[in-house]
Amino acid sequence: MSAGVVGGRVRPARTVRCFLWAALLSLSALGARAQMPLHNIAEPPPAAAAITQGAAVAQGGRIAQIRVEGAQRIEPETVLSYMTVGPGQPFDPESVDLSLKRLFATGLFADVVIRREGDALIVHVVENPIINRIVFEGNRAKKEDDLNKEVEIRPRTVFTRARVQADVTRIVELYRRSGHFAAKVTPKIVELPQNRVDLVFEIKEGSVTGVGKINFIGNRAFTDRELRKVIVTRQSGISAWFSSSANYDPDRIAYDREQLRKFYLKNGYADFNAISTVAELTPDAHAFIITYTIDEGPQYKFGKVSIETTLAEFNPKALGKSIGIKPGETYNADRIDAATETITFAAGTRGYAFVDVKPRAQRHADTKTIDVVLQVNEGPRVYIERINIRNNTRTLDKVIRREIRLAEGDPYNRVLVDRSKARIKSLGFFKDVEIKEQPGTAGDRTILDVAVTEQPTGEVSLSFGFSSDATLANLSITERNLLGRGQYLRFDVSASNLAQQIDLSFTEPYFLDRSLAFGFDLYKVLSDYTRYSGYRADSLGASFRLGFPLDEYSSLQLRYAADRTMVQVDPGSCALLIIAPSICDQAGTHTSSTVGFTYSVDLRDDPISPTRGATLTLSQDLAGIGGEEQYLKTEFESAYYYPLFGKNSVLSLSWEAGYIWAYSGRPIRLNQRFFKGGTSFRGFQIAGIGPRDVVTHDAVGGKAYGIGTVELGVPTGLPKDFGIKAALFTQVGTLGSLDRTDLGSSATASRVASNLALRGSAGLSVFWTSPFGPVRIDLATPFLKAPYDKTESFRFSAGTRF
Repeated sequence: MSAGVVGGRVRPARTVRCFLWAALLSLSALGARAQMPLHNIAEPPPAAAAITQGAAVAQGGRIAQIRVEGAQRIEPETVLSYMTVGPGQPFDPESVDLSLKRLFATGLFADVVIRREGDALIVHVVENPIINRIVFEGNRAKKEDDLNKEVEIRPRTVFTRARVQADVTRIVELYRRSGHFAAKVTPKIVELPQNRVDLVFEIKEGSVTGVGKINFIGNRAFTDRELRKVIVTRQSGISAWFSSSANYDPDRIAYDREQLRKFYLKNGYADFNAISTVAELTPDAHAFIITYTIDEGPQYKFGKVSIETTLAEFNPKALGKSIGIKPGETYNADRIDAATETITFAAGTRGYAFVDVKPRAQRHADTKTIDVVLQVNEGPRVYIERINIRNNTRTLDKVIRREIRLAEGDPYNRVLVDRSKARIKSLGFFKDVEIKEQPGTAGDRTILDVAVTEQPTGEVSLSFGFSSDATLANLSITERNLLGRGQYLRFDVSASNLAQQIDLSFTEPYFLDRSLAFGFDLYKVLSDYTRYSGYRADSLGASFRLGFPLDEYSSLQLRYAADRTMVQVDPGSCALLIIAPSICDQAGTHTSSTVGFTYSVDLRDDPISPTRGATLTLSQDLAGIGGEEQYLKTEFESAYYYPLFGKNSVLSLSWEAGYIWAYSGRPIRLNQRFFKGGTSFRGFQIAGIGPRDVVTHDAVGGKAYGIGTVELGVPTGLPKDFGIKAALFTQVGTLGSLDRTDLGSSATASRVASNLALRGSAGLSVFWTSPFGPVRIDLATPFLKAPYDKTESFRFSAGTRF
């Protein structure tokens, strides 16, 4: 909005009526995708229309006074503060023109007219209205909260058409990102008293624009079907039920091109080029046809792979073996990145906080090979200037900072940064954790930005589930981040065919602001194993825990527990020998008092979905300091993870063992023995392996066990959005080692079959994170078993939570 000078007179920049019509014309030019006709717009006030015909400013003389007319909400002094002329100054058309422009630029006025009356300068303004409220109509696919977040205009702010136009564009873009390409947004205003308006966005969402077909031109090494699995965009169909990736989004197309490039580089096609991508709308406007034209180029293999370094502690040959790249293998750009990470990590473990790894690749078109040289030098020294914590609206800063392995002023260390990220993620409070480096105030300074995305940590849940042998109902109140302090509190009530349980658990991970985890548990458990072992147990107890780290990757927990257990059997069944005598002898009430420890080591790269690393746990409990029972129970667990064929196919090797020793010569009570089967040993029922009464077929448990498991994740060929994973497994183990003391009389002992013969099974496990809860299916076939074992080839479990 400007004013022109004609013959020494200032021409008014806009009349109110002209302004409105010009706005309408400019908005209509947005096209079919963002049309914005403003209805219900009142005609300009008669006074304003008259003013537009007023006299212009003539040159000559001086300004005696300046009067402001038409101001209602805005003080006249505010209007005058924007002007470049004042009383006592000459009447200058250029200065008046500049004042006019400045007043329009404030966005406060719909129209401004400046005229001269004698020695007075009259400034007449028409104020823009104030927005009373913002209303969305016709929105079904988008919630009103999402739309409010998208628009920038707010109630009690000045209404301007430019701002409304910008918000219309944002709303249309929001719908476009979710596949509604036919969406139209029409803003309307409803005039209210006192120069206020209601702003109404009328939305016609239209149908979702899907992806009818994805074609590839120029691909020879891979089929269209294989390449469709690489990109994120999906063809409309069944996949549309599970993800919005079947909706057309041009922003996603650029990402898909990058995914194709990475895929081809991973498979040796270093000259790959995505020539063009064309998206054509079908005649019915319901879907897009996307066509990628690509040039694969030749496939390369690794040529000579060498490491050059000036670091004294590094052995290039040893490093070369650790990165695992051999000449003749198919070239894979990801493996070079992985080798860089491996060398950087190795440098960090050797004390080199500053290391610079620069890979150089040289192609040989004649031999179709690529030589790779990894140049390893000590990098520039960089120190941590500041650590910023962002987006933690609920969790206290100190809860996050105490997991960071670096402090401000420390040398930058990539290994410790990655370790810090893993520790923060393992808290379970955040959906995502990112640590980024920002330039500091000097060249040798860096700023770490720790950005977290919080997720709900408290829940009141009612769960139902069932498996092949039990149904479950559970009421649980859990808070894993109590008051944002990282404290854990749980109250749980559950009931199933096998057990009814109530327990209260609390843990303070940093007791007295030190690296000490203190907690306690109170519980009461009613167990019903009449189906498997012919007895019921009623336990009431409490335990207290104190844990602390020994180093970065290991910790120690000390505990004390006391409980009272009453074992119940049916006297009539015992008399009729329906229940094994060795179980009937266990009836009665027993108390125990134990002290124990658990030593843990965790070297996994990710505590939730590990792809490499290892874990180790050793625990012991000594009973006999008070109470009736006297024993030493020892258990050991360990696991190793390795990405055999990438992160989607991880090989895990795990083994566990346990032994309970009655050092006083007393028998080991039934409720303290080990029982294995079900999910702990697939292919066998719960308590399906180990010592068993051959007459009643009741499991009597064992004093020693050992189980080894080999599991390999296998691709399902389904989109990741389906949430379905599968793994092949085999398990080998044993359970037994009961003696005469544990079984009572010789007649009773003769009824029990017990040995430490190996058992084995193999099969497939399928895991599905379904919309109604987790589902697990185990298909297993035992290939080693004892005649008295109870096998189970199929196990199914599912649950839901609301």
